[in-house]
Amino acid sequence: MALDRIALSHFRNHRQTELRGTAKLNLLWGENGAGKTNILEAISLLAPGRGLRRAPLVDLPGQEGEGGFQVGASLLEQGHESARIGTFMEAERPGRRLVRVNGAETSAQSLSEWLAIGWLTPAMDGLFMDSAGARRRYLDRLALALHPDHARHVSRYEAALRERNKLLEENREATWLDAIEAQVAEHGAAITANRAELVATLTDELTALPDAPFAKPNLTYLPGGPTEREDLRAELAHTRARDRAAGRTLTGPHRDELDVVMAGSGQAAASCSTGEQKAMLIALTLAHAVLAAEGRPGVLLLDEVAAHLDPVRRAALFERLRMGKAQVWLTGTEPSPFDDILEEAAVWKVGGGSVERV
Repeated sequence: MALDRIALSHFRNHRQTELRGTAKLNLLWGENGAGKTNILEAISLLAPGRGLRRAPLVDLPGQEGEGGFQVGASLLEQGHESARIGTFMEAERPGRRLVRVNGAETSAQSLSEWLAIGWLTPAMDGLFMDSAGARRRYLDRLALALHPDHARHVSRYEAALRERNKLLEENREATWLDAIEAQVAEHGAAITANRAELVATLTDELTALPDAPFAKPNLTYLPGGPTEREDLRAELAHTRARDRAAGRTLTGPHRDELDVVMAGSGQAAASCSTGEQKAMLIALTLAHAVLAAEGRPGVLLLDEVAAHLDPVRRAALFERLRMGKAQVWLTGTEPSPFDDILEEAAVWKVGGGSVERV
């Protein structure tokens, strides 16, 4: 399966752009600022969430339009369209994301039932030195590949957590807290189980990958509280006074952490060199791409990855991408780093918000 007939309308600097005749490997090349990453961002919005830049919806429409945008694509199966999926924002309803599948309006969360989309961008290079919250968001995005309903649990957990904090601040009676804590525990336990399974399956896949040329990470999932539903519910009830004094809930999956060390050396990922961190991110991305393409079509977006790799690592990356099941989109400022795949890839030159098939 693959995406084709990808259309962008008034999306960032793309007024009207369409990419047809895609392949397993797809290359977008052009100068900085040409609009390559904007295309990847548009594709990333065909999954739940805020896309690879996590930009507010109101930042996405192009300046020449009326204030809305559209992104659409066909999902091909053996060369025939099996679905047409799209997401858009109307100028009359700024900030509200709308989704259609085969012409019928549906939820953004339902997109995970059709596609599993993953990405690696230069902005992610600081993941291991970023906040625990950034790593939790990373885990949750990857977890969608295994559990399409994961986004729903995260959304409902966060809403219930905000309500619990509000009830604690207002010093509401126990019956109100009992009800909302039951919701926090229900969705919190589901989140914890999904994250734990993700880390376990990623670890298995990383173990199966060769040790070279990409440094491999060892992952440890550190829950921020009890992992079982009833245990979490009991802990929330027990810690009401403490949490009221703190002004926030101090137990639950919103306190989770992902501990990462480099295999072999045991050095914390945050203390590794920039090159080692990049290599571990690539290893993680490749391992997740295998998992993502198991049950649904997989799409992998790699922004400016090849330019930072030596020839040996570039060749190894391209070979693994060939072997994988996911459709791959790569960007670069020039085609030369991609010489090994130019004959088999679909290639577009991007410039000034338009594309030209090469």
